[in-house]
Amino acid sequence: MKSKDGKIFLEALEQLEKEKGINKESLLEAVEQAMLAAYKKHYGEEENVEVEINRSTGEVKVFEIKTVVTTEDLYDAALEVSIEDAVEAGHKRAKLGDVIKLEVNCEEFRRNAIQNGKQIVIQKVREAERQNIFDKFKVKEHDIITGIIRRIDEKRNIFIEFDGCEAILTTAEQSPADVYRVGERIKVYVAEVEKTNKFPKIVISRKNEGLLKKLFELEIPEIAEGVIEIKSVAREAGSRAKVAVYSADENIDTVGACIGQKGLRIRNIVNELNGEKIDIVVWKEDVKEFVSAVLSPAKVISVEVLEEGATARVLVENSQLSLAIGKNGQNARLAAKLTGMRVDIKTVDSFNAEVENNTIVIDEEENA
Repeated sequence: MKSKDGKIFLEALEQLEKEKGINKESLLEAVEQAMLAAYKKHYGEEENVEVEINRSTGEVKVFEIKTVVTTEDLYDAALEVSIEDAVEAGHKRAKLGDVIKLEVNCEEFRRNAIQNGKQIVIQKVREAERQNIFDKFKVKEHDIITGIIRRIDEKRNIFIEFDGCEAILTTAEQSPADVYRVGERIKVYVAEVEKTNKFPKIVISRKNEGLLKKLFELEIPEIAEGVIEIKSVAREAGSRAKVAVYSADENIDTVGACIGQKGLRIRNIVNELNGEKIDIVVWKEDVKEFVSAVLSPAKVISVEVLEEGATARVLVENSQLSLAIGKNGQNARLAAKLTGMRVDIKTVDSFNAEVENNTIVIDEEENA
């Protein structure tokens, strides 16, 4: 590597260190190791050599590492050098047994060194950038981050910048209630960060239930402090959600704390989700009470737990059926997600008719 080329190479590494935060010394060491492998591949693996890049000039030099021996004891010229040859090569103070470096004259290798160095640096920069992106997002996995929308492609994928890194909000992870505009700031939930052979897999979302949970933690200090616990979340993004909350302190008004004074806390969350309706219910250890509360605003007559806790059979008055099921079955679906059970809602009349026709089984022990 010529002196001028070497200095340009070093200056380029210094620029990379400033812009990308990639340590210049680690890059130089990586280039030296790669050049060493290239040299051995060309000249022979048996060679005991070392490649050095001068940290001031960028000049590349190759040295053979040899042990000083007498002429009579010289058996392996690849690993040993006679004391006479060592002195002639400039090591005037060499003694028997010394390990010395002898510069190798390999102009052809040196001519190709800078080009090889550039390719190695490009590869290392890409690796470092991928690692940097992975590290930045990994620490935020299962948390909320705020970025700026930089562009929207023809498939409606949203490209968002976060502190110099970019991630894509795919159409599959977008909320139907959201409107995306280039240049606007946006909060997203980091659902998954995973290393791959190429670019890290980063899943950011506006419809994940984790986004709602984290928004509750941000807006409601009692949740962030652990005084109130979120037991479960069910959400149909852009439309409606249900959140079950609980506190071991009976003096805490869990629902009231989540709503906030004059509804400020819950309103901030609803605004962030562009009008998504949110039902807050108190979690109950008693499954029947919990299912009944989750189906609010419908009034429930009774709840029967069947199939070893897998199904809840709910009875309501005829007038409450549509309210319990919800528009397009949404209230019932969210109740099932929140409780982790199948929720079977029936009117008293339909239930009695099925009993009379022997098409339904009554749990005698339950109704005793």
